[in-house]
Amino acid sequence: MKQNIETFIGCDARYEEAGIVIYGAPFDSTTSFRPGARFGSAAIRHESFGLETYSPYQDRDLTDYSIFDAGDLELCFGSPQAALKDIENCADEILKDQKLPVLLGGEHLVTLGAVRAAIRRYPELHIIHFDAHADLRSDYLGEPLSHACVMRRCHECLGDNRIHQFCIRSGDREEFRFAEEHTDFHPFSFEGLESLVHSLKELDLPVYLTIDLDCLDPSVFPGTGTPEAGGVSFLQLLEAMKLACQTRVIGADINELAPMLDASGVSTAVAGKVLRELLLLLSE
Repeated sequence: MKQNIETFIGCDARYEEAGIVIYGAPFDSTTSFRPGARFGSAAIRHESFGLETYSPYQDRDLTDYSIFDAGDLELCFGSPQAALKDIENCADEILKDQKLPVLLGGEHLVTLGAVRAAIRRYPELHIIHFDAHADLRSDYLGEPLSHACVMRRCHECLGDNRIHQFCIRSGDREEFRFAEEHTDFHPFSFEGLESLVHSLKELDLPVYLTIDLDCLDPSVFPGTGTPEAGGVSFLQLLEAMKLACQTRVIGADINELAPMLDASGVSTAVAGKVLRELLLLLSE
């Protein structure tokens, strides 16, 4: 008999041999509308057994690669600062061991911990950001550590024109004005991604890829805390991921699945398929 350990399907390699490490951050304490993203990472693992390890989109199989699933971190729900520090420490350990960390949220604030670790080892870091929301507020209801502020906090770490935002279709007026002046801003679609990838590849710059799953249209992905009409399809996201992963990606995440907000289970299935395709792209 074997010990019952639930991992994402096909990701049961030993840590020592793995090139990619999955770790979960079940945190949603700053969610501004509908909570539940803290359950996203566990749901993706549990429901992954409804997927195949083989991707017909890429003609590749997860079982051909060594990927380690570290499970979920035990995070302090009452303290964003403490949760972010634990995420940062975990990401730093994975990077120190020269492996590629893939973070499963949780709300989007969790990205900040991973980015802080990445910047320490890759000072020239750029972020490619797929999302429905700009996440550029200075604060949300007086709180600077909010999922509505995560890219603003990342900008404070990186500076101008090193955050590349796509699919954005929601934010207040000040966020859109800030983006026009300080980030590489591509609202509504993935237009401009191909030329960006060409530039980043030419300069061999390190990239952190963050995917808020609400970039997908709610008709495809309703199980999220802040759904926004006008999003992209799964196939459009997949093509964008293929482009983004042509750069030197040193870390990545997917976030904002709230599984109980879609009783059909479709959103969790979509999230699992996005993760499978991302892992295969990063294994190339």
